[in-house]
Amino acid sequence: QRETEQCEGSKAISPPHTDRAEQGPSRFRHARPNRAHHRSRALSLLAVPSSVRPPMSSSSSLIQGISISVSDDDEASGKVRVRVRRKRNRHPVSAHRRFLRRAARLGGPLLLAALAVSLFAYEYYRLSPFYSSTSSPPPPSPQASGNLSHADRVRKSCLKMLDTEMLQNLELREPPEQNLPVKKVVYRSSLPHLEDNISSHMTNSRFNSFTGYQSLTEREESFKLKETTAVHCGFYSENGGFRVSDVDKDYMRSCRVVVATCAFGGGDDLHQPIGMTEVSVKKVCYVAFWDEVTLSAQHEEGKKIGEDLRIGLWRIILVRDLPFTDQRLNGKIPKLISHRLFPMARYSIWVDSKSQFRRDPLGVIEALLWRSNSSLALSEHGARSSLYDEGNAIVKKHKATPEEVKIQLDQYRQDGIPDDKRFNGKKALAEASAIVRDHAPSTNLFMCLWFNEVVRFTSRDQLSFPYVLRRLRLPGVHLFPVCARKDLVNSFGHRRKVKPLAKEGR
Repeated sequence: QRETEQCEGSKAISPPHTDRAEQGPSRFRHARPNRAHHRSRALSLLAVPSSVRPPMSSSSSLIQGISISVSDDDEASGKVRVRVRRKRNRHPVSAHRRFLRRAARLGGPLLLAALAVSLFAYEYYRLSPFYSSTSSPPPPSPQASGNLSHADRVRKSCLKMLDTEMLQNLELREPPEQNLPVKKVVYRSSLPHLEDNISSHMTNSRFNSFTGYQSLTEREESFKLKETTAVHCGFYSENGGFRVSDVDKDYMRSCRVVVATCAFGGGDDLHQPIGMTEVSVKKVCYVAFWDEVTLSAQHEEGKKIGEDLRIGLWRIILVRDLPFTDQRLNGKIPKLISHRLFPMARYSIWVDSKSQFRRDPLGVIEALLWRSNSSLALSEHGARSSLYDEGNAIVKKHKATPEEVKIQLDQYRQDGIPDDKRFNGKKALAEASAIVRDHAPSTNLFMCLWFNEVVRFTSRDQLSFPYVLRRLRLPGVHLFPVCARKDLVNSFGHRRKVKPLAKEGR
């Protein structure tokens, strides 16, 4: 009876059999039931009464006899998993945020442009001259002349100057005697004049009756230091050019300290000096050399010389019969051989016409000459260090022809001048827009040799300065940094193109 009940119980829990032929290969292909089928089978087993359930010992044999059918629908529902990709809910950008983004894109460049314009305006105001260049201001009062300009208060000074009280009490002193073999310089224009033997290779040069006709042998001899040295140094005869009136000659002989500039060919305007003390105004001669072309150009703009022959602080000296057609070369006369124009002066400061002198002259002499025990001071070059690199730059900028620069550089190579960028620990190239010097014999010799090189080759004096410096090896040459030059002068650039002379050099 128990066996009958077990058989009936097993029939009750056995699933209906389907024909093996009807199932076909799908039964074997889908041998793994899904989770839903397992759950339904478990529930069906739990629903059977305990009296009908088979004992545990024979469970394995009974389970092996149970066949489980899996329909195609159940298999499909168990195997296919549908992944529903949720779309990200993007919140719409508000109009306020779009406005901020657009303002950031457009406002950035505008802000940078505004900052650039503001910086330009600030620099222009900072470097603006104390006196207007379009008028003729009176000499500064003692209160105003002792004060520094606005640029001095804005930027830190690189040129260490004495304070105002010490500058007021500063006294001139004689140039220091240096242990040099040169004691006296004799100018060939002062010697009895003999007919120069002008060789054929000199006929196309720029030497004339003003400069004298220096031969290559005389050039080589002039670099040998002697106790008494004879050199060519301009003013060969009264017919040589650069004529000034007797009144102007008397004034130039009275000057002991000179600040000089020039404008030939209708070039630049006068920039009034600033930053001087009352003592310097009384002791220093401020001299500007003009020719008739510049005088006419200034008169057309309403700038006329006063009854005291001045425009502001500048004493105007009119020069006639200039010796060169090249106006740049005419400008080298007061620039390089000022000791020939001011025979009684002890010190001189040269300032290019494009620059404004903005320091006390006596303080500059004390800072750049006395304090460093120097006899000649000028600025290092700001861009280059080699004279051969400078020659290439001069050609690229069309400041001289390639032919004349090549002749000069070939001569310097032949004379053994190396392509070194340093000399005595400093740059071998100088920027000569401001020159501070004493008028001692050794310095006068240096300037004469420099002037002769400019006449012989190109008028670019920056190219010939390193040559004279290396050949002469004069001690006491002080090349101060570029930042000191920017403290010494304000540079405004050239305003007009210089007009060449229509006549040939004499």
